[in-house]
Amino acid sequence: MTRSQDGPLRIALIGTRGVPARYGGFETAVDEVGGRLAARGHDVLVYCRTPEPADRVPAYRGMRLVHLPALRRRSLETLSHTALSVGHQVAHRHDAAVVFNAANAVFLPALRAARIPVATHVDGLEWRRAKWGGAGRRYYRAAEALAVRWSDALIADAAGIADYYTAEFGARTEQIAYGAPLLDDLGTDKLTEVGLEARGYHLVVARFEPENHVELVVEGYRRSGARLPLVVVGSAPYADEYTRRVHAAADDRVRFLGGVWDQDLLDQLYAHALTYLHGHSVGGTNPSLLRAIGAGAPTVAYDVSFNREVLGDAGRWFATPDDVARLVEDAEADPAGALVRGAAARRRAEDYDWDDVADGYERLCRRLAAGEFRGRRRPSGRRRPASDATAVPSPDPAPVRVPTDAVPARPDGAA
Repeated sequence: MTRSQDGPLRIALIGTRGVPARYGGFETAVDEVGGRLAARGHDVLVYCRTPEPADRVPAYRGMRLVHLPALRRRSLETLSHTALSVGHQVAHRHDAAVVFNAANAVFLPALRAARIPVATHVDGLEWRRAKWGGAGRRYYRAAEALAVRWSDALIADAAGIADYYTAEFGARTEQIAYGAPLLDDLGTDKLTEVGLEARGYHLVVARFEPENHVELVVEGYRRSGARLPLVVVGSAPYADEYTRRVHAAADDRVRFLGGVWDQDLLDQLYAHALTYLHGHSVGGTNPSLLRAIGAGAPTVAYDVSFNREVLGDAGRWFATPDDVARLVEDAEADPAGALVRGAAARRRAEDYDWDDVADGYERLCRRLAAGEFRGRRRPSGRRRPASDATAVPSPDPAPVRVPTDAVPARPDGAA
């Protein structure tokens, strides 16, 4: 039985840590999109893995929440929770499900067998992350193929990701980016509480993973003659060794704030930084980057296509520690020029609107519920020969110079 094109839908959001968003891009998308869909009258169910019992509330922003446990091991946390979530969803069928993270594709056949239409948000190229060993990388590559084979639809948040799935599998994707919060007229009271002044620091906000290049940024800053401090926000579970290396690369000008859960402080940090240094390289369109440009932060980003797609001419680019050293020195020598770039970044943020993103998810869920994808021939999931794949650009068309010390020989990143 298919749903009418009109009227409220029952929509399940599966595969994230849940809401409120306190961690990464998937959680931010669920928070922002799910809340908007619930406000439009849809019955939105979000599966959460909330470790503290006191935080397990039954509803949030109009969304119904189901809290299920997870094994606290990096390689099993996501999969164990998703397995339980899919089991619950099979017993409580919704009109459409969105599964976040291609790693969860192993559970898609269960949803298909229960005749629950499903779209998979495939995220970035997870198998490129150094934290995964050989078995982990092989699993993620296999999971990509399973997502192609068993999803009714695929969601990509960046053109580079869409191009990758077309090149590798001949698979169509629904391209739906993230939104950027537009932040104006923010005060400085929270900055004062942590001893900072507006335009008086450089900023990094990232999980401590090799592919986010926190160590590279800290090393580059240390090589610079910068007078203003580098403020580093972030940490990571399961990443003690990489965290030690990041701290070892620093000098006494670097301030580590750890994880910042005060969202007002985080917004002020973005809005008043002289530069925001964004090192993410494999995850598609990144919410931290969108939040930075929405606050008008003058942004210096790692040189890959995902970041160029967002920043365009408003960005400046680095690939080595020496690039970082030069760019922070340039910003301090020309703070007025940095502010001009920040204003240009803020204008770019206007193209990333959460209401438009919610529209895209709503349209896709209506198409799923109406049975539009049922019976449509899906790609097999087999990778195309290299000669065919070269017809579509790589997700990283820009030449990237990666120093030999940027990616470690052993996995030290976060989950």
